[in-house]
Amino acid sequence: MIVLDGTEAALVAGVLALWLVAGVSATILGIRRSAKARFAHAEAERLAALIAAAPAAPLIVTGTGRIEEDGRLADWLGLRRSLATLTDLADEQEGFARPDVEALARDVATTAISARGFARRLAMPASGRVLLVRGSPGLGSGRVMLWFVDMTESERETARLAGEADRLGQALDALSALIEAAPFPMWHRGPDLRLALVNGAYVRAVEADSAAEVVDRGLELLEANSAPFAIPADARDLGAVSVRTAPAIIAGARRTIRIVDVPLGEAGIAGYAFDVEELEEARADLRRFVDAQRDMLDRLSAGVAQFAGDQSLVFCNGHFLRLFEMEPEWLADRPEFDRILERMREAQRAPESRDFPGWKAGRRLWFNATAPVEENWLLPAGTHLRVVAQPLPDGGLLLIFEDRTEQLQLASARDTLLRVRTATFDNLFEAIAVFAGDGRLHLWNSRFRDVWNVQEEELARHPRVDMLVQWIAPKLADPSRAGLIRELVRIATVERQARGGRIALVDGRHFEFAAVPMPDGNALFTLLDITASRVIEEALRDRNEALEEADRVKTAFVANISYELRVPLTTISGFAEMLEGGYAGDLPETAREYVVAINSAVARLSTLIGDVLDLTQSEAGSLPLAAEPVAIAMLVRDAAADAADVARARGLSLTFNIPADSSIVIGDSRRLRQGVDHILRNALSYTQDGGRILVRTAIVGGMVEIVISDNGPGMPAHQRERMLQRFNGGAPAQGDGASSPGLGLPLTHQLVEAHGGTLDLQSEEGRGTTVTIRLPLAGRAAASAGAVR
Repeated sequence: MIVLDGTEAALVAGVLALWLVAGVSATILGIRRSAKARFAHAEAERLAALIAAAPAAPLIVTGTGRIEEDGRLADWLGLRRSLATLTDLADEQEGFARPDVEALARDVATTAISARGFARRLAMPASGRVLLVRGSPGLGSGRVMLWFVDMTESERETARLAGEADRLGQALDALSALIEAAPFPMWHRGPDLRLALVNGAYVRAVEADSAAEVVDRGLELLEANSAPFAIPADARDLGAVSVRTAPAIIAGARRTIRIVDVPLGEAGIAGYAFDVEELEEARADLRRFVDAQRDMLDRLSAGVAQFAGDQSLVFCNGHFLRLFEMEPEWLADRPEFDRILERMREAQRAPESRDFPGWKAGRRLWFNATAPVEENWLLPAGTHLRVVAQPLPDGGLLLIFEDRTEQLQLASARDTLLRVRTATFDNLFEAIAVFAGDGRLHLWNSRFRDVWNVQEEELARHPRVDMLVQWIAPKLADPSRAGLIRELVRIATVERQARGGRIALVDGRHFEFAAVPMPDGNALFTLLDITASRVIEEALRDRNEALEEADRVKTAFVANISYELRVPLTTISGFAEMLEGGYAGDLPETAREYVVAINSAVARLSTLIGDVLDLTQSEAGSLPLAAEPVAIAMLVRDAAADAADVARARGLSLTFNIPADSSIVIGDSRRLRQGVDHILRNALSYTQDGGRILVRTAIVGGMVEIVISDNGPGMPAHQRERMLQRFNGGAPAQGDGASSPGLGLPLTHQLVEAHGGTLDLQSEEGRGTTVTIRLPLAGRAAASAGAVR
């Protein structure tokens, strides 16, 4: 056993420790290299997998021109042989064209020398494939790495995209031209909502010189205070199209425009505007028209209901409410068409039907009708309705309900009246015919047919009046008068005037005819047989002539007898005056009274005979009258003064109011005095004792009035009417009880009229009588009287 000292032991321990450290280090180093080898192997496998999966096939060309590749390129290109050099790629059937391969070889040589990469496009004629070859310097001197990338699909897509780009470019050009040619403003706003593009219409609208000026100045269509960016911003933020209507100044004129903003995402906002001024005016006109139409429909006497395209009620007038007994509150909810029909049925205002659903479905078809539909409804209450369904262009329906109950009743009454008229016409004694405006015979009765002896068949052809005149001319005593009938019918139908006449027939009958215009433009022709009345007329005419002759004989007799009576009356008056004067000796008192009575009676009889003569001469127009100025006031005053004694003797009050004026008339003073005396004499004779008589004169409107009134007994109306007639018999006098022959008033009446005046008699039984004489003033007096009035 070897024993080592401490130094040796320490040395050995140190050597062993170093050995151990070296072994551990070697072990660790081996482990690390093994790991790196495994990583390198995995990386190589990954890269190989990437190369295998790559869309490109690699190829290495050495400096000697040899090709290094794993055969994948040949399979990828579809070659049936392996590749040794680049020239093996030249094959018209399977590979590339030789010129392309030669060009590739030159590129490879250039890259090997210059170490610069290249890219070349190669086409395979047989398959139509297109490959892109990219070359770069490879590992090692003179080596070049080639990558073959299949660009067939990319080329096709590129070609397609190029064509699409060209098409879109053309479309964009066309769209740009369209936008520029648009007659309304169009624009585009960028993301900041400021104008980026405008068309020519926009430039003209804002009255700018160019689109660039509009964009630079930011000229907006709307006024500055209308916040032009607010609504486009809302459209951009909401991503929805915005439409608004606003007033704007377009080309210097205020117009109403509709602005549309279309969001384009991040590209900004596109917009356009079009003038709706006329459209708004048309809408306003339409609204006014609809309001006016509905107001007019509401005033109609027919019920009107309008339904929209969804068959809901949109309008009904007041007569519709009353006709179908519906409540306005219920109709305000716009009930549907079917519900309206059901409510009509509930109110018994719809026709009775066993199949009401089917009937209702048939009425619903009115909405799809192409022409108006008309029906007649008979309601349970007996009401007759005429229903007109008018389809509307918007798919709606307009219903008109006309109550024809009264019309049908009137039609029935009219038919009855027509039958009554026909029966009346046929049974009238007169012959009647109605001619139309064109002169044709329209209606006639049997009497008309019988008078002219014309067949009913001929009249049924409604001949013209010319033809009818030819038929009746031979039946007239004077055929030329037939044309008068034609002329009268023409006057009645054309000139609308009534005419008449008489005709005689050859059989001796006489007719009176007349043509009268009717309200409907026709003419009524009537023919009345006056044969019997004509005979009576002729008899009456002969009798009248005989009576007139008798009156003339009577007047002549009265005049003659009155004249003849004057001679013995003058003799009696003369002898009576001689007796009264004592020529035959003194007479006893009784005889003297008798003589006075004889003289009074002779004077009265002489006056009456004078009146008769004057009256007869006045009627014959042979009474002589003087033409001299007459002072009426003086004449009436003298007459009243002469009558005053008689009035006092009878206890009568005679009052007269006669102004001292210059009332002058031209006439016969004696005859005028005679007339005033007659009236005064009548007043004195017919007024009871103690009565009152008033005489006054006045000038009224160029006439002088003489008014004599009394409060006597008056006279009834029938007696007053004949008091101015001659020989009227008079009335009992109040003074002596004798009867007056009544010649005073008729004579005075004729005398006043002979002087151009008038006499008015007013009398009422129990209230007296007033006689007013009016005479025209002479010219100068009339002028002055008019000035006074």
